[in-house]
Amino acid sequence: MRRIGIVDTTFARVDMGSFAEDELRRMGTGFKIIRRTVPGVKDLPVAAKKLIEEEGCDIVIALGMPGPKPIDKQCAHEASLGLIQAQLMTNTHIIEVFVHEDEAKDEKELAWLAERRAREHAQNAYWLLFKPEKLRKMAGTGQRQGFEDVGPVNAGGYRH
Repeated sequence: MRRIGIVDTTFARVDMGSFAEDELRRMGTGFKIIRRTVPGVKDLPVAAKKLIEEEGCDIVIALGMPGPKPIDKQCAHEASLGLIQAQLMTNTHIIEVFVHEDEAKDEKELAWLAERRAREHAQNAYWLLFKPEKLRKMAGTGQRQGFEDVGPVNAGGYRH
């Protein structure tokens, strides 16, 4: 049975992990969800790596909500680098799902964005494991997780 890891943070202002869990359960069966929660985004890389190496997860969804201040942006960047390094060290996808507090105009939109992005990335994780051809069909279509998709660029007459 496949294993999907979810790691989220107590720093986040929305329980994004529960939305990811719910979306995965809605999508199908044949996998086990293993969830862990850590204090902040810089704790995500090691938690994701442990889910892969110690819990046998085939993919991990790492969810966090960096704050709006410059130090928060720096910590988010460092966490992203750590997640990339953990992916390379384990040869396993870790889907980074960050919602920066300043992406939304107010708390209502922030909650909406966090839920939508968590659910859409949970779908991506599911498709990567079980239906990679679905992602292939969406190549070049301008997909965005959270806000509206932007669509493809019309390359009509362009030639190499």
